[in-house]
Amino acid sequence: MRFFVVLCAALLAAAPLFAQNVENMGAAAAAQLNDIRMRNGLATLSVSAGLAQAASAHARDMQINGFFSHTGSDGTGIGDRARAAGYGFCFIAENISKGPPNLVQVIDGWMGSTGHRRNILSEGAREFAVVHAPGDIWVMVLGRPGC
Repeated sequence: MRFFVVLCAALLAAAPLFAQNVENMGAAAAAQLNDIRMRNGLATLSVSAGLAQAASAHARDMQINGFFSHTGSDGTGIGDRARAAGYGFCFIAENISKGPPNLVQVIDGWMGSTGHRRNILSEGAREFAVVHAPGDIWVMVLGRPGC
C-alpha cells in the first residue's frame, strides 16, 4: 500500500512536467501564414512571444485537464489569457484544433473553416503565435497590441 501511495504521489508531481512539452511553432508557421495573407492583400504577421505565452498556457490547460474548448478550465477566455501574459491588445482572436499531426494540415484545416479563416485573414491582426501540445492540440492566437 505504501508503494502505491508513493507511486501516485510521484506521478502527480511529475504530471506538470509532462505537460510542459508545448512546442512553439510560430517561426515554422510564419511563411505559410504570411503567404496566405499576402495572397489576400493583407499585411504580414510577426511572431509574438506574449501571444505564444497565452497560447501555451491554454494548450497546457487543455492537455492537463483533458478538454477542448476556447474557454479555459478556470472559465477564462482568450482576452483573459492574453492579459495574464502581459499582452495589451485592441484585437485578439484564437483558433484551436485537435487531431492534425502537422502544421500544414492544421493551417489547411483552419483555412477550410469559416470562423478560423476569418481570424487568420483579419485586417486587425498584426502578430500571432502557434503552439503544438502532445495529443495534437494546436492553439493559434492572433492579436494587435496597444492601439
